[in-house]
Amino acid sequence: MPWYNAAMNKITAFACLPVLASLLLSACGEPPGGDEEALPATPKVLVFGIDGVRPDVLAEVATPNIDALVQEGWYSAEVLTATPSYSGPSWSSMLTGVWPDKHGVTNNDFTDRNYAQYPSFLARIEAVRPELGTFAGLTWLPLAVLDDGDPLLPATIDALVPLNGDDFGWGEADDTVAAQAVEHLGAADPDALFVYFGNPDWTSHDIESIGPEYREAIALADSQLGMVMEAVRARPSYGDEDWLILVSTDHGRRAEDGGHGGDSPEEMTIFIAASGPATADWPEPGPAQIVDVGVTALDHLGFEIDPSWELDGRPLGAPAL
Repeated sequence: MPWYNAAMNKITAFACLPVLASLLLSACGEPPGGDEEALPATPKVLVFGIDGVRPDVLAEVATPNIDALVQEGWYSAEVLTATPSYSGPSWSSMLTGVWPDKHGVTNNDFTDRNYAQYPSFLARIEAVRPELGTFAGLTWLPLAVLDDGDPLLPATIDALVPLNGDDFGWGEADDTVAAQAVEHLGAADPDALFVYFGNPDWTSHDIESIGPEYREAIALADSQLGMVMEAVRARPSYGDEDWLILVSTDHGRRAEDGGHGGDSPEEMTIFIAASGPATADWPEPGPAQIVDVGVTALDHLGFEIDPSWELDGRPLGAPAL
């Protein structure tokens, strides 16, 4: 259609003339290099908690999904967990950003907890910026369900999936949590997520060692993590989102019996992996603390850390002190 091409050439030639600019503005749009700037990507954060993983064992297990995050991000195997090195105190410290002397949890019964003053980062998001979408999926029930109420992960979280690994089988329960996270990422628009896998810890307790079954459970958790990461990347809006992925654990364990709770390096040393565009500007990896995880999540979402919160952790991307 020569007449069509000729006409279009004329329109192109004259579109920017002042006499026609007002008529053709909507058709021409903004010229390359115009004043209009792209909107900043929306910050989002996903925290994976894999229970009871020793960093030295993790290094020996085939974990392609965690490895991919580490390769393009930040990793430290010099991270200190809470004392005592039980799950209750440690998860409380990770998610609240404070040590047990503040949140009050020193055992797995969660007695003397003070989450009203020191809430988890998800609960704090709901209190300060409730317009943000929150999700938590887990297989260790006490994190979200306590007989006398006031758990670490409360019902104020927008989407809460608490399962009991003892009822379903820990590997199967972790599969379900991963599937629920995948579904939520596809159907909703969450800003902050916590996804917990408990099978590695349970397996090590069951076999009373850090043997092959424990390592297989770590590999399974990695594949479950990979399912969730695929769902993150498949989001239609992914290109407009600034995801920070954090992967960590609550404690290590003893080789001789698979237990933990003491203060040996094997029990007290954990890891943190982080991935996302934000990590490109982070300082070189080095020593860190479990209380840094929740604080880093809040910082990435643009929260100004209020001194009255009395947080013990610091953003991992902050300049070294």
